[in-house]
Amino acid sequence: MESSTNEIIKEIPGIIRIFEDGRIHKLQVPDIVPAGVDPSSGVNSKDVVFSPQNNVFARLYVPKTTTIIPHHKLPLLIFYHGGGFMIESAKSSLYHNFLNLVVSESNVVAVSVDYRLAPEFPLPIAYDDSWEAIKWVAEHVNGNGPEPWLNEYADLQNIFLAGDSAGGNIAHHMAIRVGSNTPAGLRFQGVILFHPYFWGKERVGKESDFLEPRLIALFNDAWAVAHPGSSGPDDPLINPGIDPKISGMGCSKMMVFIGGNDLMRERGLYYKDLVEKSGWKGDLEVVEDEGEEHVFFLFDPSCANACSLRTRVCKFINNA
Repeated sequence: MESSTNEIIKEIPGIIRIFEDGRIHKLQVPDIVPAGVDPSSGVNSKDVVFSPQNNVFARLYVPKTTTIIPHHKLPLLIFYHGGGFMIESAKSSLYHNFLNLVVSESNVVAVSVDYRLAPEFPLPIAYDDSWEAIKWVAEHVNGNGPEPWLNEYADLQNIFLAGDSAGGNIAHHMAIRVGSNTPAGLRFQGVILFHPYFWGKERVGKESDFLEPRLIALFNDAWAVAHPGSSGPDDPLINPGIDPKISGMGCSKMMVFIGGNDLMRERGLYYKDLVEKSGWKGDLEVVEDEGEEHVFFLFDPSCANACSLRTRVCKFINNA
């Protein structure tokens, strides 16, 4: 007897369910919020399509200080959201609230990139969209680009890349790209990775102590769904230990945040070792928040560790 087309052939708990007939059900739908002035911080935001051919947009943020000191140039933060490459959005309340806080506290302009999601748009499409966003930023180098906020407020000699989880993975790869192919007129100062999503075939650090075969299989499946054309968990896109380009990141400093109770913790520590041994000439700092789960700062932004995290981001960007 043929199996029913309603049969689930693949499920990544909390993320996606795939049926035999090809239907895809995302198990987590983001809480979409509109752009505009945030009443608590005064941060203003708006959505701008940067890739009309693919209908890909970014949510831009400017702090309240831009209304007090007009035309004053501020550092630019290019941010990539997480979600396993398959869920979430730059319009999500989680990321909108987080970036309102970061933009206000660090006094920066932010471009939050909304890349296309797998499996409808399998990797490496998300990386391509993310790079298109950087090239779009470069259109504003002479102050006559299509977006007035970038022309007026963004210091394109003072750019930072950042992202959480899968977005941290993307930020890492964008740093490698700008290292070999920096768009003219842009200068990248640093990279901030929040609980970055990396993986690999072999266990690293203490992973063998807590990663059961079931969890390992889920991580493998998640990557296979996001990037069906991949060579597997040792693809350089997911395992930086396999990537010979890691030493070529185009920035002078990095900050990597990890959570003490995060399943990705060991990968973050392994990443530190890889970068330090690669020959990269910059400075790298790892900050561990003991007892914290994956991307806790999104879900509990007012807790002491989340506030401390954002303070460190502010100091990192502003050299305080």
